[in-house]
Amino acid sequence: MKIKIIGAGLAGCEAALYLAGRGVEVELHDIKPKAFTPAHTDKNFAELVCSNSLKGKDAYSNACGLLKEEMRVFGSVMLEAAEKTSVPAGGALAVERQRFAQYITDKIKSNKYITTVCGEVTCVPEEWCIVATGPLTCGALSEDISRICGGGLHFYDASAPIVARDSLDFGKCFYGDRYGKGGDDYVNCPMDKEQYERFVEELANAEKVILRDFEKREIFEGCMPVEVLASRGKDSLRFAMLKPVGLKDGEGKGYYAILQLRKENSEGTAYNLVGCQTNLKFGEQKRVFSLIPALANAEYLRYGVMHRNTFINSPQCLNADFSLKERPTVFFAGQITGVEGYVESAASGLLAAIHMYQKLNGRQPVIPDSTTVLGALSAHISSAGGDFQPMNANFGILKSLENNIRDKKLRYAALAERALANIKSYKQELL
Repeated sequence: MKIKIIGAGLAGCEAALYLAGRGVEVELHDIKPKAFTPAHTDKNFAELVCSNSLKGKDAYSNACGLLKEEMRVFGSVMLEAAEKTSVPAGGALAVERQRFAQYITDKIKSNKYITTVCGEVTCVPEEWCIVATGPLTCGALSEDISRICGGGLHFYDASAPIVARDSLDFGKCFYGDRYGKGGDDYVNCPMDKEQYERFVEELANAEKVILRDFEKREIFEGCMPVEVLASRGKDSLRFAMLKPVGLKDGEGKGYYAILQLRKENSEGTAYNLVGCQTNLKFGEQKRVFSLIPALANAEYLRYGVMHRNTFINSPQCLNADFSLKERPTVFFAGQITGVEGYVESAASGLLAAIHMYQKLNGRQPVIPDSTTVLGALSAHISSAGGDFQPMNANFGILKSLENNIRDKKLRYAALAERALANIKSYKQELL
């Protein structure tokens, strides 16, 4: 029996390699390299579209870091690839996009149990399959998913510009990470009060690509366009991506505002503007970001873009094992299920594959409980609620501790210790 997986993004690749690693034959379908969605450009699978960051590394202070540790228990290929292709990013795990995608693509194509098929799939198969086509699913397949799942919801996602290192003015920026963490992983671009206020004013008045007022529910907070955030108040950016805390000048004085740039590649020739996802027209991006002194003559290797992301009403149609309630041999995975973020997307592919493998072997799926991030995300996509929205990994979705710990640092550490112990026990249940 061959299992069909539709979509070779992070979720689809994670699922394919988990099943193949257990001797299950997989047929992995994707439109690449013959065709691309509006947001994709790389011929390789597992392309990172918005950012090159997989968020925090520390499991004991960062929920996404904890999710990574849980996934490592099951041999996540995404994390293996990230470790092989990482670039310095302080407390975050960032990767060189093309090498990352190439690494996973090579893993897929060299696996004897995986056959790749290039072409469009127009309907959800009746047989065993995992649908991991992502939030940009379109055409006949999108219509079939809408028919099966009762329509789709959506939000808007955005990416930040990338600039060439040698076009930066290093007389007006400097290397360093906040509070001295990570050495010289970031380039810091300071602004004084006058420069900052002019930047915010021009940002708010610049021409946008999508000429409409977004309803709040349509923009995912984790990928909020910088101009939308700026419109919430003149100091909003100083408490977000432009916060100056943890950075001092040579005299020990703080800054009014700081834009940080993070490496896009190991050579350090390209940097992205951290937190500056945008929907501005390309010419406006160059004009407005050039108001930041260090970027006055910056060369843009890629401008920021915004695109619409579609997801299904998962609590209405999915079980906690990511299978369809009405068709339990069909699983969904990735951002189309309403998990949000690279790591979360890959995690859902891993979970769908774990549960499918259990069913293929005549066993009932065992769902991790909500003391773990994997279990909490499973509960999120399957628990009935009012207004279902995409969810990132965060400590708030975990089951509370029996004894409340007031100190946040100690509480997060206790949640992480419990989660890691329980995910290892969960793995034993699957054997």
